[in-house]
Order: sequence, then structure tokens, then C-alpha cells
Amino acid sequence: MINFDNSYSKLPDIFFERTMPIPVKDPKLIKFNESLAKKIGLNLNKDKDLSSAIFSGNKIAEGSDPIALLYAGHQFGHFVPQLGDGRAILLGEVINKDGCRFDIQLKGSGQTAYSRGGDGRAPLGPVIREYIISEAMHSLNIPTTRSLAIVTTGEMVSRETLLPGGILTRVASSHLRVGTFEYFAASEDLTNLKLLTDYAINRHFPNLKNDNLRYQKFLELVCDNQASLVAKWMHVGFIHGVMNTDNTSISGETIDYGPCAFMDSYNPNTVFSSIDHRGRYAYGNQPNVAQWNLACLGECLLPLIHSDRNKAIEIIEDILGDFENKFKKYWLNGMYRKIGLSDNKENNYILLEELLHLMEQDKSDFTLTFRYLSDLVENKNDNSNFKQQFLSKNKVDSWIGKWKERLKEENKSEKIIKESMLKVNPAFIPRNHRVEQAIYEALNNYDYAYMERLVQLLNKPYDYQPDNAEYMDPPKNNAQNYQTFCGT
Repeated sequence: MINFDNSYSKLPDIFFERTMPIPVKDPKLIKFNESLAKKIGLNLNKDKDLSSAIFSGNKIAEGSDPIALLYAGHQFGHFVPQLGDGRAILLGEVINKDGCRFDIQLKGSGQTAYSRGGDGRAPLGPVIREYIISEAMHSLNIPTTRSLAIVTTGEMVSRETLLPGGILTRVASSHLRVGTFEYFAASEDLTNLKLLTDYAINRHFPNLKNDNLRYQKFLELVCDNQASLVAKWMHVGFIHGVMNTDNTSISGETIDYGPCAFMDSYNPNTVFSSIDHRGRYAYGNQPNVAQWNLACLGECLLPLIHSDRNKAIEIIEDILGDFENKFKKYWLNGMYRKIGLSDNKENNYILLEELLHLMEQDKSDFTLTFRYLSDLVENKNDNSNFKQQFLSKNKVDSWIGKWKERLKEENKSEKIIKESMLKVNPAFIPRNHRVEQAIYEALNNYDYAYMERLVQLLNKPYDYQPDNAEYMDPPKNNAQNYQTFCGT
């Protein structure tokens, strides 16, 4: 049924705790991701009760070797020497027909040795939130962990109030984090630090395993993956909300959809997380934080990269120093594509900066501004949806004129430019008020139809869907004070 092929659990016991999910009262499968199951090679029968039992942890499938992973982490810049999976259990790994390895993890499956006094459970609301947003991110072509199943538990979870409980089944190419490396580095356990790094290289960068400079190149590739990932977040207005080192994946996937959200009005200082009081993880600060997190990884790898500490520091500083250039390259390439331009001319950069300045000044909707700009390529109508995103009409007219002149230099037909823009400017994102509505309907009315509709339309974010056109719009009273919570 599930052909487990576990590798992480074969590492020394210090890497994890062997533990079993704690059974729940009345598990019910309310959402199952058939396409993801097919991709990772799961052959599950249609027995809903059996699936409910497996994806709640009430039944352990044959071959599963349940473990809770150990790691440390910098949380809001402060180092915590031991964290670990306090409410998640890795059931095991599967390999699909293409030879790709995936972790299958339950989130909200009960206490572990790393729960630090928590109940190890998850409210249903954050579980639904992660399902919707992680699957939307996948459809937006952004590397991400994904969601396989949602199970309700038939039990209540105590937070500020009593809330229905849920369990999410998360799929990832691995759950290795910067914080995993920090645990062994802080313990000065060089043997297991090397074992971990070799494991990560074999799993994610196997072409490096026989390279004499593999640890140095490993850091380079992780930095490159993070630069590319964060640039893709920025292209769609995504704010992670809690970019701690224990939420920074080695694989370059988006992981941990706690207080995340998508920006409506463009403002680089946008913060949604209720606990980010100083804006450390604001939209515009995400590249800086990513570089900071990677510096933490670099520090861990010092003894592996070179026996001479000063030489190792020099190598790592060169790698980290190049992060800003890598990010800027990825970000600019994507942003130029969003406005129909294909090269890195200085005037193009000035044009982009001018547009972003106007958007910030007039509080233009980030997603709709770029989407409607796509329509303006062939549209000569001055009363455009694009212009309606702005108050400064004269300044916008001036910008459009310069942009139209620049498009002529592309030497491409208007049709090709527009088609290219529509492929990178989504019509639909998981609008915060829509996600909240899906959660409300599920929690208060036990109605999952709204969630289902939202998931389906977000499967095709770049396609205009006239029957769902209202889902494109931001909230009528733009929720500037909207907050998100991590659900722990």
C-alpha cells in the first residue's frame, strides 16, 4: 500500500526520537490529494476508514518507522540549542517511479520528546491553511512542501479557546533544515555533523559526493536554492512570516506555513505575523534574513570546509557575499518578465523601480497591478483595469508611455509578450480573506465545499476563470490590520 524506503531512521539514534503518533478519538478524512498521491507513488485503496486511520496515526502502515526529528534553531535571531518536532512525526520515506525520494510526515499527531510542554496537536484552522497555501504555491511553480491529506480528530484543541483538532499529512523532499546542522555544531559533535552533511549531499546533491570540495559546493548550492526560492516568493507577494533557521530547508523548498500570507496592497514593510513585532520577517526583508540564515549554516560547516579556520571563514564569506548578487539576478529576471521585458538594461531597472514606487505610494494591489498590466500590452483603452490600481493618473500615464516604448525594443509581437506575461502574473492567489472564509466554513458549519472550490481554482492560478472572477479581488475594506498566527 505504501512502500516505505527509510534512510533517515538508519542514522544514529541521536538524530531523532523513535516515537508513535498518539491515537485520536474519531478520525475522519476530509481532504485527500489524489494527484500528489499518484506523483509520489502511493497505491491506496478507496477504503476511507483505513485512510483516516493511517493519516491520523491511529494505524501504522507496514514498513513505517515513525520518528520525531531533532534540531536546533535561531528563532527571531535568538539561538535555541534544542528544538525538534514537537507536534510532527515522520512516518517514513517513499521513492516514486522516477527515483525521487519523499518524506511523509504527520503534523498534529501528538506529543514527542521535543514538545516542550505543548500538547503536540494542531487546530484544524492552521491545517486547512497549510493545505490551501502549500498547494497554491506548488501551482505557482514555487518549490514547496506539499499537503497530502487532512484528517479531523474528533477532539478539541485548547488554545485561546477550544478549537476542533486536525492532522495534516505533509510531503517534502526532506525535512533537513539549517537548524539540524546547528544542533550538532552547537554540540561540537563533528562526527555527526559530518555524517549529517554527507547524508544531505547524498540525498539532495548526489553529484557532489565524490568531490573533494563537496562541503564548500554544498553550501554554494544551498545558497543558490535559497536565493532562487526567496526571489520567487517576492514575485508573487508571499510573506513567509517566520523565517527562523529551523524553517529554512536545505532542499530549497518552502516549509512551515504558520503565519504566512500574501500581500494585497504593495508595501515592502508588510508584516502579517502576530509575533513579528519588529518586522524582522517583513516582505522586503526576506532576502536579508535568508542570507543571515545561510550565514548560520556556513558557520556550522567551518570545520568541514577547511582545517584552517581562517581559510574556511574566507571561503564561506565569499560564498555568502555572492548571495546578494544571486538573489538580485533571480529577482530581476522574474520582475522583468512580469512587465514583459527580457533583458537587464539599466533603463529597464529604472522603469521597474518607478513602477514599484508608484505602487507603494498609491497602495496598489500587487497581484492585480501586474496581471492587468498584461492586458495593457494590446489594449489602447485609457480607462484600463491597470490604471484603476492607481491614484496618480498622470504619473501612471507617463510610466505607461515609457513602458510601451521599451516594449518596442523587445522585437517581439504584442501577442507573444502578453502570453509570456500571463504565464508569470497570476490571476488568483490565496487571498487572505478567502482562506479565512474557508477556515470559518469548516470550523463553524462543518462545510468543506468552500475550501474545495478554493483549492480547485488555485490549481490553475494563471488561467482566467470567469466563473471565479470575484476570487481575484482583494477584500473590499482592505484589511491592513490582518494578522496570522502559527497555531502552536
